[in-house]
Amino acid sequence: MTTPAHPADWFVTRGPDTPKTPRVYVFAHAGGDPRSFLAWQSALGKEARIAAVCPPGRGHRAAEPHPTLEEFADGAATAIRAAERETGGAAGRPVQLFGHSLGGLVAFETARRLRDLPTLRHLCVSGISAPARAPSPRVRELAALEGREFAERLNFFEGLPPEVMAHDELMDLLLPAVIADFRMAAGYRYRPAAPLEVPVSVIAGRQDAYLHPDRMREWKDECRTPPAVHWVDGGHFYFRDTSPRAATDLLLTAVRADQHTEVI
Repeated sequence: MTTPAHPADWFVTRGPDTPKTPRVYVFAHAGGDPRSFLAWQSALGKEARIAAVCPPGRGHRAAEPHPTLEEFADGAATAIRAAERETGGAAGRPVQLFGHSLGGLVAFETARRLRDLPTLRHLCVSGISAPARAPSPRVRELAALEGREFAERLNFFEGLPPEVMAHDELMDLLLPAVIADFRMAAGYRYRPAAPLEVPVSVIAGRQDAYLHPDRMREWKDECRTPPAVHWVDGGHFYFRDTSPRAATDLLLTAVRADQHTEVI
């Protein structure tokens, strides 16, 4: 029997923090290293603190079994709730969730599980179609593949860079995590539920071949208030093409709007 992870095992953060500093919990894309998002902290400055969410089966949690998407969201919600309870519950710091691609779907399901968390203020999803559309046929087909065939088909999602594709050793090192995450996504089953009460923002790259306005419109069915949809320059990984400002500026805007509301 696997010992449940301590809540602290779920997150990595960078820099000083205070009990009142707004916290942005970030969920990485398939195969993504959660720690890579800590580089966004410089754009947030002292106004908010990033906490990268570390899934079971990866990094320092490699000994744990890979979860289903639902198990990942269950565990993340439990850990976030525990972390926020330590800072004072309803009087604690404001919380945002951000997720890119697969991480956006996990962040959405985590938000569903945190409906009663009074400090949850904003959900921002990036590079992901409406949950009712998941998993797409392309994701299901890709999740059934192995090895180089998987890697080559992953190019549609702007997957592994050429320098990785050219080295079998790097492929052997990186592919298992990506394949496991795609199989997690392929196993997802959407279940209708009450719309989210918190504001929802959606970011999509204009050159993202995977996303189309028709695939995005159904996000409105998941929110009490229509989501703010932001089309930005770039592809699926728009934040690699130029800078993460399209995402970090949006997160900062939400932080500042919430603080303004609190003052009023």
